[in-house]
Amino acid sequence: MRIAKRMKDRQPQWEELERLCDAMELRGRTDKALGGSYSGAEGIQRFASLYRSACADLALADAYQLPPATVAYLHRLVARAHNQLYRANRVDFRSWIDVLFVEAPKRIFADPCVRVSAIVFFGLFCLSMYLAFHEQQFPGYAEAMAGQSALEQAEDSFEQPLNASLGHYIVMSGFYIQHNTGIGLRCFAWGILIIPCLYVLASNAIQLGAVFGYMARSETASGDHFFQFVTAHGPFELTAIALSAAAGLRLGIGLFYTSGLSRIDSVRVNASRAVPIMGASAMLFVLAAFTEGFLSPSPAPYVFKAFWAILSSGLISFYFVILGFHDQPTSDVPSGKAKEDWDAA
Repeated sequence: MRIAKRMKDRQPQWEELERLCDAMELRGRTDKALGGSYSGAEGIQRFASLYRSACADLALADAYQLPPATVAYLHRLVARAHNQLYRANRVDFRSWIDVLFVEAPKRIFADPCVRVSAIVFFGLFCLSMYLAFHEQQFPGYAEAMAGQSALEQAEDSFEQPLNASLGHYIVMSGFYIQHNTGIGLRCFAWGILIIPCLYVLASNAIQLGAVFGYMARSETASGDHFFQFVTAHGPFELTAIALSAAAGLRLGIGLFYTSGLSRIDSVRVNASRAVPIMGASAMLFVLAAFTEGFLSPSPAPYVFKAFWAILSSGLISFYFVILGFHDQPTSDVPSGKAKEDWDAA
């Protein structure tokens, strides 16, 4: 009798769990259930608590052989709640927008690995370009850094004006996606060892800067055609290389600087922090590849290509600097009430 009375007293909780299941099945959230009385975290906590209680009630109902209808009802309710609690996440476009345009730029902007990679790559690139351009002050610099054969190949490749068929653009777009991805993966893969990553990043920056500086000289006949080609996709590609190295460095930092965690846990935490960096790098590589395959080799006016480069540079700056700038860095470790909810979970 006491068990039967307890089951009867538990019916309001079962009905509450049903309403929460309805809310999760319809909207994927609990904040609209019971008149909006639950926030996101509170609703999840309440849902989990009711689910555990329903499991206990089902065990008692089975053990004491309560009416089959009650047992069947609890079986369905527990199975329904289990499916919602452990189901795969549905695609929530609003959460994706929040991740892409709020969380990701903040994490990238606040990550010191990104700043180190950007300073090393763009600093050495600009310095190398300056040294290679001023041949009289620094004779032989471009040849020593990029190699005579590479400079001659660059001159020969851009000797003729840019003009190609649509089929050529499609083929070259696929080639550049593969080529650019290879550069990014090399920078990322060496990041786990930190020093080799910085070496690969610095060597790419120096060699690219030397080629750019050499081709910018007035005596280089094919310089105009070269910049007709590289101007449009340069901002995307150069930024993507720096971000690839930054994502690799983040993993390397997790391997060697554990902050009190085990080495495996440290790498796991830092890998999650590297995901938005690598995702942004991959997107920039794709944009660079399509620009490099279709716009860069086209006979479009240089003014349009320069405008595209300025526009892409502005969008990159807006995403990583304007959207990423904030007073407090986003942390993977919650604090305050969120930390209590985290620990309780």
